[in-house]
Amino acid sequence: MKKIITTVLFAVTLVSCTKEFKEINTSKNGVKNTTPETLLTSALHDVITRNLNRAMRLTNELMQVHVTTSDADEIHRYVIRPLESDYMWNNWYLQLTNFKDMYKGASVIKSNNYMGIALIMDVWVSSLITDTYGDVPYSQANQGKEQGILQPKFDSQQSIYASLFSKLEEANTRLKAATEIPDAEKGLEPLYNGDMVKWRKFGNSLYLRLLMRVSGRTELNAAAKITEIVDTRKADYPIFTSNDDSAILRFQSTPPLVSEFYNYRDLDFNSGSGLGEFFINNLNNWEDPRLEKWATKFENSYQGIKSGYPVGQVPAVKSRYSISLKNEPLLGNIMNYAELQFILAEASVRGLVSGTAQTYYENGVKAAITMWGYTVPSDYLTATTAKWDPTNNAYQMTEKIMLQKYYALFFTDFQQWFEYRRTGFPILPKGEGLQNGGQMPSRLKYPVNVQSLNSANYKEAVANMGGDDLNVKVWWNK
Repeated sequence: MKKIITTVLFAVTLVSCTKEFKEINTSKNGVKNTTPETLLTSALHDVITRNLNRAMRLTNELMQVHVTTSDADEIHRYVIRPLESDYMWNNWYLQLTNFKDMYKGASVIKSNNYMGIALIMDVWVSSLITDTYGDVPYSQANQGKEQGILQPKFDSQQSIYASLFSKLEEANTRLKAATEIPDAEKGLEPLYNGDMVKWRKFGNSLYLRLLMRVSGRTELNAAAKITEIVDTRKADYPIFTSNDDSAILRFQSTPPLVSEFYNYRDLDFNSGSGLGEFFINNLNNWEDPRLEKWATKFENSYQGIKSGYPVGQVPAVKSRYSISLKNEPLLGNIMNYAELQFILAEASVRGLVSGTAQTYYENGVKAAITMWGYTVPSDYLTATTAKWDPTNNAYQMTEKIMLQKYYALFFTDFQQWFEYRRTGFPILPKGEGLQNGGQMPSRLKYPVNVQSLNSANYKEAVANMGGDDLNVKVWWNK
């Protein structure tokens, strides 16, 4: 699959989908639709590993998880070059084609199982695309093969989200009606080994993530839908109930299902950056046991460095990423139970769901730590700054929730950045060397090739968005 991907990559850059995919998904024996189970593992693994690549390069720098010690690399100063936009755009659209073909193949054989799975994967990848760029090709994307649409229009983010919610509704219905996957096929489904109940929980938990993301807007009635899923119709929308339900592609110790960092030399994985002071200091204050897994010690303690330092004032590296993270199975995270609990905690603060924010918050904290194999320290939630204070106002409660959520999203694609853009939390220190007016980028610019080769639709999208600039806010963030 990866060899084929290389041959069509340039074509994908031009149009987000081309006729060349016909060769990928048409059998040499004359079968026009590839069996859906054969597309899932490769496409899923490819998206997750590439997400890890950019979590390391972009998210973790923007969000001060680590700080580069190269003056030429200024992402930590909020400088993102236009060419950074190409990598994920190309690869997300490439695998989106495979997930859409997976749905088509499943519909031919009337498989509710794989139609539901394909819809969830489609929504996951499509949401990453629109949350990163804003208005993007959607309704006409991935149609070069069948419709000959080589210059797809850009859809508004509002209309994209409406469609994503519709797909998640369909996925929930189909997976409710799904039958058990044959034992012989379970090994071809790497996320839940064929457990359709867990896939259904994943789809609805993802639904809550995306509903919360747009809950600041009224157009799609997201707040009411959150209430419906969690309270008034909860029997119809099962969601994660424990860490065991988390959507994590657990990397193996040998290929093919290995981490993006599996073949990195130790020096390459760890050189050129040190863990950020903000990231380390909170964990130190809580005496958080995850530090042992995530960081190395410097002079017998965990120490970080300041982000956003001025040009020419490069700090000396202190603590670094632990080498054990190179093929850590939990870095294959798509969405975990702790994240869901923090979503529910925020929803409770806002009066959208029953149950106390404190209960959801404390469940999230415990799940986030135990997921990594540690016991929650006895005084973690009673004697540290992680303690819940019911006298706090809504702002203070949300700040506390989002700080813990930040750590639950460790190395999870762009989710820390998306949530920061949505809420302004966690409150990150601003270094003296920040550029871009000291403003966190609100999106990535459109890829350069898209600007030139789909010019008319690009210009229309830019006009609708209000510009093609790092500081232009996407619809849900306005």
